[in-house]
Amino acid sequence: MVSPDDGSVMVPASGETAVKVTNLVKTFDNGSVTALDKVSITVPTGQLLVIIGLSGAGKSTLLRHLNGLHLPTDGSVEVLGQDVPALTRPELRHLRRDIGFVFQQFNIVGRITCIENVLSGALGRIRGPRIGAMMYPKSLRVEAFEQLDRVGLADRAWQRTDTLSGGQQQRVAIARSLMQKPKIVLADEPVASLDPEISGQVMDLLVQCCIEDNITVICSLHQVELALGWTDRLIGLRDGKVVMDAPVDDSLSQEDVMGVYQELDPSGEKRAEYTDSVGNPIS
Repeated sequence: MVSPDDGSVMVPASGETAVKVTNLVKTFDNGSVTALDKVSITVPTGQLLVIIGLSGAGKSTLLRHLNGLHLPTDGSVEVLGQDVPALTRPELRHLRRDIGFVFQQFNIVGRITCIENVLSGALGRIRGPRIGAMMYPKSLRVEAFEQLDRVGLADRAWQRTDTLSGGQQQRVAIARSLMQKPKIVLADEPVASLDPEISGQVMDLLVQCCIEDNITVICSLHQVELALGWTDRLIGLRDGKVVMDAPVDDSLSQEDVMGVYQELDPSGEKRAEYTDSVGNPIS
């Protein structure tokens, strides 16, 4: 991960395993589309892992297996020592308390305030529904302010979230995820809709907060330059297969990285994006 002191990349010394995926296969449309093809990865606790690849390569599908949004067609998925496909619904809900998710489209509620959005990240830690910030315990309200302060938005706490810029909304989403006190953060194209300067700021913020809290991060990105600057390990997916798994150091060549994006169609035409039976992209 990126060191707070000198910006260098370092791998945590922990010998624990946060995620273990073995020969994962996922097909759609009665097996006619293979989104993941015998994917195997092991992620140690505290590591920052970035997954790159074209749209349709299987990045999002892989992340969704890690918190049980998808079930595998074949293979195994273990997260924090739990066999995810074998979990009951209550067990899966309990596991998800330890897994934060940062989405490309923010997935925040625009009509409520920033602090209310952040407080919603604590719902898994308390009993009963909460409507409005004042319905939460004071200790959680203080904690939510602290998380907003970490992402530079304490002064916007009572502002409606839909009045913020895209970069600010993603900062709120990061603060909400951290409010869960997760052990793992899954970030699915978290800066895809942001301009390059804001993308760098958001990634720097996400990585810095997770370092401070010793959180394992698994992030999918399109932008290679961002991936190389904010990770200690890079995995490349192409057509649902792992075609590269390498540390980010001097031995990693540009050819290795760009090979992930090679089109397999000999005609040179861009292949069609995979879709499911109702036409939704499978990425």
